[in-house]
Amino acid sequence: MSQADKAQAFTQLHRVGDPLFLYNVWDAGGARAIEDAGAEAIATGSMAMAIAHGYEDGQKIPFELVVTIVARICKAVALPVTVDFEGGYAEDLEGLAANVSILLNAGAIGINFEDQILDGQGLHTIEKQRDRIATIRHVAKGANIPLFVNARTDLFLQQNDKGKHKTLVADAIERGKAYAHAGASGFFIPGLTDLPAIKEICGAVELPVNVMRTGTTPTKSELASTGISRLSCGPGPYFDFVDRTKAAFKLHDK
Repeated sequence: MSQADKAQAFTQLHRVGDPLFLYNVWDAGGARAIEDAGAEAIATGSMAMAIAHGYEDGQKIPFELVVTIVARICKAVALPVTVDFEGGYAEDLEGLAANVSILLNAGAIGINFEDQILDGQGLHTIEKQRDRIATIRHVAKGANIPLFVNARTDLFLQQNDKGKHKTLVADAIERGKAYAHAGASGFFIPGLTDLPAIKEICGAVELPVNVMRTGTTPTKSELASTGISRLSCGPGPYFDFVDRTKAAFKLHDK
């Protein structure tokens, strides 16, 4: 299957009410394991990839290393591979465009792209993030690859008081609509666990909606009932792996 065909197939996996489940990985070995387990697609996690290779989260891992890992994953599995691209590892649109092209050459068919200001505070303005997404779409079109751009808003992650999340729904919807107009393929709202709020966003934004599974997230069936099309795990799989490794060490050290 060609890269373009994989991108198209990946898009079709986003089903309302029957969400695509992505168990985020950080290396080729993990990707193969998830493929063998019956996954429909492979997704990397930026925090997991960074920590697993000795770096902190937040684009601290060199982009060149990210590309090397992504290329190894794409060669190791037959499934579509979507990459956590964080903020694009670039300060300007020219650098962003170059990095998107590099990821496409590595074999990626999808990306997560966030609106938080890395090494800063708050979020990029809607106008700036719209331009950034449009730049990504322009590069993908030039490569004839229908790249799945999963536009992430960090509105909810940056508000630790979950009681205030409902007050951010209108802002999230505004961003989701703007991102869709700029060329996004999906809308990612990590940190939001309130079912009515998720349902409201799903009903207002004309994009497949992605939520992140955590220990406090409702069940898959409950989330599916809100109208989401994608459910991912973020860094959870990596931390579970670390805990199991520690437990195995203690067991075998007896």
